[in-house]
Amino acid sequence: MVSLMFFSSASPLCSSPSKIPKASLDFEMKKLGGSTKLVRNVNLEKLKNNYLFPEINRRELEHIEKHPNVQLISLGTGDTTEPIPEQITSHMSNFAHGLSTVEGYRGYGLEQGNKTLRKAIAETFYRDLHVKSNEVFVSDGAQSDISRLQLLLGSNVTIAVQDPTFPAYIDSSVIIGQTGHFHEKTKKYQNVVYMPCGPNNSFFPDLAMTPRTDVIFFCSPNNPTGYVASRKQLHQLVDFAKTNGSIIIFDSAYAAFIEDGSPRSIYEIPGAREVAIEVSSFSKFAGFTGVRLGWSIIPDELLYSNGFPIINDFHRIVTTSFNGASNIAQAGGLACLSSGGLKEIRSVNNYYKENRKILMDTLVSLGLKVYGGVNAPYLWVHFKGSKSWDVFNEILENTHIITVPGSGFGPGGEEYLRISGFGRRDHIVEASKRLQNFFNTRTKHFTYLSSTSNTN
Repeated sequence: MVSLMFFSSASPLCSSPSKIPKASLDFEMKKLGGSTKLVRNVNLEKLKNNYLFPEINRRELEHIEKHPNVQLISLGTGDTTEPIPEQITSHMSNFAHGLSTVEGYRGYGLEQGNKTLRKAIAETFYRDLHVKSNEVFVSDGAQSDISRLQLLLGSNVTIAVQDPTFPAYIDSSVIIGQTGHFHEKTKKYQNVVYMPCGPNNSFFPDLAMTPRTDVIFFCSPNNPTGYVASRKQLHQLVDFAKTNGSIIIFDSAYAAFIEDGSPRSIYEIPGAREVAIEVSSFSKFAGFTGVRLGWSIIPDELLYSNGFPIINDFHRIVTTSFNGASNIAQAGGLACLSSGGLKEIRSVNNYYKENRKILMDTLVSLGLKVYGGVNAPYLWVHFKGSKSWDVFNEILENTHIITVPGSGFGPGGEEYLRISGFGRRDHIVEASKRLQNFFNTRTKHFTYLSSTSNTN
């Protein structure tokens, strides 16, 4: 069995070697199997703490060891829980079985993805938006594509992110070398423009106060706040990018949850094809979190300053670093985009939307300020005057419920928790009861509870 060791900042292995007694250093090196002469990647040294979700998983395992007899409920990492519809899994199963036959065997596919699937993605999600199948690059998920896009962008670009924001944008930027060091006081990395997105500005950045950067990472519906940008706001964003000669990396992974007619794609906005790349996924839309399938759109009109098409370079990146998404997963993707598959998937997503409503009603009834939760599966819950990790720990210890501390999404997430509507219905109902019991018996203790609520 392999054991994992986590070291605090006070651990000798996290200290400067010059501060460790030689005998102690020799001992640690021997214990770890010695050392090479390879110098560690300086960009990895800049990373602050563990990546958010593995850190939550670590604390979850610790809690289970401490309380082995309780039922732990996760409203945290956003993993889907409902079975993939049989119409889709049977298609994948038949394809997999076909691999055992001469007629059905398939080896390497195109790195860019199955041509039929690329066409289906373009026609299903981008109908009348002029997206062509050759602009669709099928992948093993949006998060993987973010890292591939970082390879495309390189280390010399400047970036802007929403604050709070999905942490992979920042961490991948650190690793590729786009940022400076982390400032403990501000909780920010140097050379990154953090665009505040909170209740005071309707969760959309003040672009008049935002300096120019080469790249703007933008997620709508937003993870973690659950806020979806309006058509007017996305017009402003596209105009801002065009004026500054910037590229928008637009993450639409949660577009299937939009209910109010807000844009599901950046390409609904005129001119976006000249300034935007879109990344999306089957993970939340179709419950493919474990199957792994996603896509990116690189329009032909998107050009470097010298007029060279960016799609050509991304093609080179993909064919160099990726052998293509699983044939079995792509077969499932095609089944998802059939008329019957889409109907089944919408039914599952409606289930999650009802979960979200149950949680929303519970939290609002307790006097908490709740944002999001209308066009996204996430609730963004405010605990005024608190530290988000403290609230995370208190809720975990007293209710055995996993949430996500907002500070893990950037400094703008402090005082918030992200609570997910993904989950089995019985767990959602039980979690609501536990939260009601906990907060109702401790109202005087929590200064962030108020008699009035604020939803968005």
